[in-house]
Amino acid sequence: MKMQELETLCKLCGTSGRENDVRAYILNEIKALGLTPTVDNLGNVLVHKEGRERAKHKLMFSAHMDEVALMVTAITEDGSLKFDMVGGVSAAAVIGRQVLVGKQQVLGVIGTKPVHHLSCSEKKSPVKMSELCVDIGAKSKEEAQTLVRLGDIVYFMPEYRTFGDGCIAAKAIDDRFGCAVLLSLLRQDLPYDTEFAFVVQEEVGLRGAGVAANTIAPEFAVVFEATTAADVAGCSGADAVCKLGGGAVISFMDGRTVYDAELYRSATELAEQQGIAWQTKTKIAGGNDAGAIQNAAHGVRVLAVSVPCRYLHSPVCVIRQSDAEACEALAKSLIPMIQTMGDSTDDC
Repeated sequence: MKMQELETLCKLCGTSGRENDVRAYILNEIKALGLTPTVDNLGNVLVHKEGRERAKHKLMFSAHMDEVALMVTAITEDGSLKFDMVGGVSAAAVIGRQVLVGKQQVLGVIGTKPVHHLSCSEKKSPVKMSELCVDIGAKSKEEAQTLVRLGDIVYFMPEYRTFGDGCIAAKAIDDRFGCAVLLSLLRQDLPYDTEFAFVVQEEVGLRGAGVAANTIAPEFAVVFEATTAADVAGCSGADAVCKLGGGAVISFMDGRTVYDAELYRSATELAEQQGIAWQTKTKIAGGNDAGAIQNAAHGVRVLAVSVPCRYLHSPVCVIRQSDAEACEALAKSLIPMIQTMGDSTDDC
């Protein structure tokens, strides 16, 4: 994987239903390889990559293009903006953050009532999204309306930095990381034919993935994602879920999906055999596009491979490069593994 490409992808702005810039970049990269992608009515990008051999099982690799963001819902008389979430965002995580608003990318800062104006009860209560606003420096509603419209998207400031022991801090790692993995694979000589799907609207209900899977109708699908690593102060044991530096996260179950038992077992054994660092989630929580893919067409056997990510769905996510590399190493190895699998779905 090119870390420079991950940076480029993370700095692009594209939330659910507004993935245009991300899609344009991906389409350009795919066409440069001499491949012919298709874009469906929802905006998913689908592409077939021929391998050295024809596939016994139709396999789909999937990642979503959208990121969490905010949407302008009202403009107040003093020129500030009220907003709501596009995807799951914590109000506490956005206070004081710089943002870009609308097509003109108007600079703004998310603010709330000053702390010295809060009552004792307000200080003890979690802040609500409805209590926040975006300050774009406008003096009035009329001035703000010349810059911003209702329905405009509020994006977190595009950032990408390396720090610490091989760590990366950026917005939109969920799931531009998965997109980077798929693009990397498309540039390689693959052992078998493989289908690729860059899908839309994961953050608002896994909408694109189900449509893509119904079109492709795969037997097997692997979703490449970012998943919550809570290995921070105040969390320990199973509550940490997974940790940075522990390798690729191979899930056996989450809040949306019970993953194929044989796929899970085979993937973990493969990682062990090839010396690829891996871990699993120690808490059944969250979910991803596998939840929609699993129920598509005639049913799909699914697996998720994720990079552990601190501060998921926030203005700045953190991953470790070694974990990203482990996910990519496992990705290519999964192709021949799946093609040699039988048709059994018995328990491990």
